[in-house]
Amino acid sequence: MKTAIYPGTFDPVTYGHLDVLERASKILDHVVVAVSTDSIIKETAFDCRRRVDLIQQNISHFGNVSVESFDGLLVDYAKEIGASVVVRGLRAVSDFEFEFQMAQMNRHLDSVLETIFLMPNEKYFYTSSSLIKQVHLFGDRETGLVPPNVSQALSELAKNKSL
Repeated sequence: MKTAIYPGTFDPVTYGHLDVLERASKILDHVVVAVSTDSIIKETAFDCRRRVDLIQQNISHFGNVSVESFDGLLVDYAKEIGASVVVRGLRAVSDFEFEFQMAQMNRHLDSVLETIFLMPNEKYFYTSSSLIKQVHLFGDRETGLVPPNVSQALSELAKNKSL
């Protein structure tokens, strides 16, 4: 059985993330959405438990997808769960350089771990969690780019934040 890992902070999960996940679930036996607990590199609006919960509420229709949190290096976590593939989404050419460097470093650290790149539907090319947070937290607008539970969580976050 080919297990893949789809890593990220998912702060918050977007329809773009879910689109990539759906594509991965069609070609791989099992996909683990691996939510990073590490906020040293990237400050998050939602804590890890909340990010995992928001994703879990949107994957019930996938029979071969699970969600877990992880800490530390991705290659170590992949080895721990027996994953041999890393799934990464590419929205635009600007994503490629960063993703390419990450894939090469992962290959350097673990030559067995392969990375596959999947492109989301073109309507999600410009979508990023950072942009979504800005729009929702500064204007609390419905964008149609996140699931309803995420939109609600962002609204609640905006109400509780003093901007």
